Amino acid sequence: MAEALFLRSEEVDDLATPAEYVDAVREGYRQRGEGSPARPRTRLVNEDPPGMLTGYTAILPDTGAMGGYTYAAGFAESDAWFVTTLFDADAGEPLAIVDGASMNPFKTGAAGAVAVDALAREDASEVAVVGSGAQARGQLRATATVRDLSAVRVFSPTREHREEFAAEFDAEVAAVPSSGDALAGADVVITATTATEPVFQDADLPDGAHVTAMGQYHPERREIPAETVARATYVPDLRARVTEDAGSYILAREEGLIDEDHVHAELGEVVAGVAPGRQSDDEVTLFDSGGTAIETVAAAHLLYERARERDFGEWIDFAPASEALTGR
Repeated sequence: MAEALFLRSEEVDDLATPAEYVDAVREGYRQRGEGSPARPRTRLVNEDPPGMLTGYTAILPDTGAMGGYTYAAGFAESDAWFVTTLFDADAGEPLAIVDGASMNPFKTGAAGAVAVDALAREDASEVAVVGSGAQARGQLRATATVRDLSAVRVFSPTREHREEFAAEFDAEVAAVPSSGDALAGADVVITATTATEPVFQDADLPDGAHVTAMGQYHPERREIPAETVARATYVPDLRARVTEDAGSYILAREEGLIDEDHVHAELGEVVAGVAPGRQSDDEVTLFDSGGTAIETVAAAHLLYERARERDFGEWIDFAPASEALTGR
């Protein structure tokens, strides 16, 4: 018999800071860069009622944890439900089951911040954000832990949404009426949308900028111009997913702007020093994030450790297969 810790969404809300998430996720990507296994998402689509069941997995041996994310979206309730399962990477025993809703923007934001830290110029200080939802908020909070920000400009098509976003942050965040206004002079560009068409024009992207694209998780999600993919040093979270669901990469391939050798390296390879990151100040870099279990397992293990320190959560029993199947 083994015990696992069940953590509810409200219990994980304040267990870790954005900077702590970034440190944990950076360490996870380092392990991936040195060869730790991780698989891209798999997606099962249901037609009636319309919905999607998605999952992905990773093993982080140095962290001592493995597991993944499973979530259902749509179906009859037209909502999404996130479940994270965490196992001991040595013993294989279950460690925790986490309601993943609250940690989602934090761990995804941390992945984006790790990419900013690895690929953006050291003096990057002006940020453009396209999108105003929870993921965009998580990206900005995490990015602020790896660079000193002097200006942030946010664009979202709905004026009320971008103004609410700007008002939420203590830092100087300006709501602007177009993506072009947001990108003007930007060192870092964050896109966190569900767009099926590019949300900015390549001509508006300054030389030397870094782009973190968070909406690239479906072949029809194409928030980044194909021309930007072509001129950028292109770094995905996982190489294996780019031909499956990295929408803007797929579009650039279809238009003949890039070939199969366009992937520079995985983010983990850059973090681990296996591959170089930025090599010049005027280079455009692009992190294409579709979401992986690397950040999920790293973040969940961080929350598991914090919860044990604070005596949060509920312990539940798990029977090993040898006992459950044999009755002994």
